[in-house]
Amino acid sequence: MWPVGKATGFLEYARETPVRRPVVERVNDWFEIYQPMPEESVKTQAARCMDCGVPFCHTGCPVNNLIPDWNDLVYSGRWRDAIRQLHATNNFPEFTGRICPAPCESACVLGINEPAVAIKSVENAIVERAWQEGWVKPEKPDRRSGKRVAIIGSGPAGLAAAQQLNRVGHHVTVFEKADRIGGLLRYGIPDFKLEKSVVDRRLDQLKAEGIEFVLNAWIGRTHSAADMLRDYHAVMIAVGAEAPREVEIPGRHLEGVHWAMDYLTQQNKVVAGESVPDAERILATGKHVVILGGGDTGADCLGTAHRQKCKSVTMLQHNQRPPDERHPSTPWPEWPFQLRVEGAHEEGGTREFAVQTQAFLGDSGGNVRKLQCVRVGPKPKFEPVPGSEFTLDADLVLVAIGYRGAVKPGLLEQLGVETNARGVVVTDKNYQASVPKVFAAGDARVGATLVVTAIAEGRKCAHHIDKSLMGASKLPL
Repeated sequence: MWPVGKATGFLEYARETPVRRPVVERVNDWFEIYQPMPEESVKTQAARCMDCGVPFCHTGCPVNNLIPDWNDLVYSGRWRDAIRQLHATNNFPEFTGRICPAPCESACVLGINEPAVAIKSVENAIVERAWQEGWVKPEKPDRRSGKRVAIIGSGPAGLAAAQQLNRVGHHVTVFEKADRIGGLLRYGIPDFKLEKSVVDRRLDQLKAEGIEFVLNAWIGRTHSAADMLRDYHAVMIAVGAEAPREVEIPGRHLEGVHWAMDYLTQQNKVVAGESVPDAERILATGKHVVILGGGDTGADCLGTAHRQKCKSVTMLQHNQRPPDERHPSTPWPEWPFQLRVEGAHEEGGTREFAVQTQAFLGDSGGNVRKLQCVRVGPKPKFEPVPGSEFTLDADLVLVAIGYRGAVKPGLLEQLGVETNARGVVVTDKNYQASVPKVFAAGDARVGATLVVTAIAEGRKCAHHIDKSLMGASKLPL
């Protein structure tokens, strides 16, 4: 029997989640859109966790969070014990508590016929309480192993692995090509979803624990990959999957057509107070914006365009419109195929489904001005619907249709690691790449995925690196 704070809680209480700030307010700033949940509301949500017998939420969660355990502790008011249980499986619950799409909730047993437990909201409340109370402190190792590990990339996978490996005594150095730490967390996710002060306070902990960070170090360009192999006992590739998927459409190279991540990265730098030359600014202000792609990156572009005061914004998706509720093809406890409405969608704009862009149309100056589009049938053929052609005004087009994998020129080529057709590093079951001493984790190994999956990848890779260096490892898998 799993711990249950209130056996009948799921019968007595309805699902409740944090309230979003009013649209008219939040589109005029870059602060997080969610308001904190009152403590009593969090405890009530924790009470909804039922005695399900088999907690499928564990398997729905990539880091295998001990969800029933900390729900029970929250309901009982044992917040300090709750953060211990939460940190046992997740190095950075303040990140996942904000930006994870919560596959654990999709697998919640209560979700079979009722709204699922608000697991993500409880998780975030636990870690925020821990920060406020001063319970999150540096945890330095008792002794050092004498082994040196280089981690290339400071995104969620690299940071999770760094903390795990440092805590068992290895000397860990994280190399980051940018001038600030955080990778995707820093430059890929807008502040209205994850304020960077949240990242910075965790980085302060990692630094205090003894992890070394080297900035402006682009391994394979400014630094030699061979030096990594010479100077370290193990090298971990955690560079993400930054190679964007190209669109082979006439007019692709017109001015005003940009990669979504270039747009988001630039705005994150501006919000952080960094200088971006006016000539390089990608701005939606006063423009008709079209976003190709309807995933998380597209939604982030949508929210950013609203805050930059665009004239209009349209999201185009190739697939048919998903149903409002879980589709029968993805039964519980699978991740459901259904329409998702993020905060950015609530703020305005138009979502168009089953649309294919045929061409970017420009003016005499070489600037994009319109998109030639056609409506299409369902996959896999996506056959154009006769007579359905139309045009859209477009002064700025943001391409957010996914990624091909890790960037191969530079680091991966110099290391000589094997990659597959998806553009990711090939590893064995121990996260070992095709070159001795080299490991890989996160998006660089599995392709573009969730932050929570990247954290899980980093933790597992750390276990295997520790085992390869010491013969055995106490780090959890």
